[in-house]
Amino acid sequence: MRSRDIKEYGLNIGYSKVGITSADSFTDYVAEVLSRGDKYDFFDFTSTNPLQGAIPKNIMPEAKSVIVLIYDYFQNDFPEELKKMIGKIYLARCYNPLPGMLAHSRLELMKDYLSANGCKVNSSIGIPARWAAAQAGVTTFGRNNFAYAGDTGSYIVISTIVVDMEFDYDKPTMESKCPPNCSACINACPTKAIYEPFKLNPKKCISFNNWITQDGRGSISSFIPYELREAIGGKIHGCDICQDVCPLNQKKLKAPKAVDRYIEQIAEDITLPAILNMTDDFFMNRIKPIMYNYIKDKRYFMRNAALAMGNSKNEDYVKDLEIAITNPDEMVREYVVWALGKIGGQYAERVLKSSLANESSDNVKQAINQALAQG
Repeated sequence: MRSRDIKEYGLNIGYSKVGITSADSFTDYVAEVLSRGDKYDFFDFTSTNPLQGAIPKNIMPEAKSVIVLIYDYFQNDFPEELKKMIGKIYLARCYNPLPGMLAHSRLELMKDYLSANGCKVNSSIGIPARWAAAQAGVTTFGRNNFAYAGDTGSYIVISTIVVDMEFDYDKPTMESKCPPNCSACINACPTKAIYEPFKLNPKKCISFNNWITQDGRGSISSFIPYELREAIGGKIHGCDICQDVCPLNQKKLKAPKAVDRYIEQIAEDITLPAILNMTDDFFMNRIKPIMYNYIKDKRYFMRNAALAMGNSKNEDYVKDLEIAITNPDEMVREYVVWALGKIGGQYAERVLKSSLANESSDNVKQAINQALAQG
């Protein structure tokens, strides 16, 4: 089996680019991450910690090569109302895909192909994907910290497979093609998470606060800092702002695209009120197929929906928040209270005062008093 054979097979099953690089340690990546201090200390709780995956042979001693697969997830378009709330990569159902999804089957086909041709394969190592992709010559770096694959832009999923065979390796493209002095992504980021070109404070990133903020993750908890809540706006699962403003992505954004019929069919069901007060059936049939990438517990989707409702300042949401303020989950109630305080008005004030008398949690009581004080 030749490098060319692997690449042609990958293109045949739907990947847009395939590159191959050595499985030697990604020492420069490790040094770069460690230079960022505690901004990336949350890597410790991840099951595929890229600092560990950066040394593949510690996990798979016989590792020789990394196959890097690039998939263009923005081939179809999605309803505007959903893109305001959910990142396009999740609407495309191709990131950390569930079994039974096309993207999952595509990766399995590639693994089966490599295995059938004598390779031992491992796709569960947390290889630093964007770094590996540039080393494999299939992407460059963007100032917004995303990887770019030519005309496809940064709307890509990078998958990596470690194998125990050596191949011809591609010429690295450890470079950026961003326009000189461009700061579009930095200027557009609502939370100022991108603080310098090529440098991100993930703890300020909207996506991080959507789904990394979960209880039981070391120093990370479900608490979203007050100073970031308004800047998150209506985003409930991911954010594309820094990608959508990028000059390198404009050709891809403007290119004609077919409609994603599945998303189009279910779009009208996916509303903030439906998510806030979702049933288990709704979670299984509407949330899980799209947004089961990082969040496995519906309480965090409810939290995110409440935050988005508050930021909307839409008084029509008060009746839905009134239902949710009786949710047995203390965390959900706290964010519902915050949302009611942001929306304000007489109806919201009545709901808050009524709830105060029946609330058992000191934290939620404090949140209610803070919300009432805003009015």
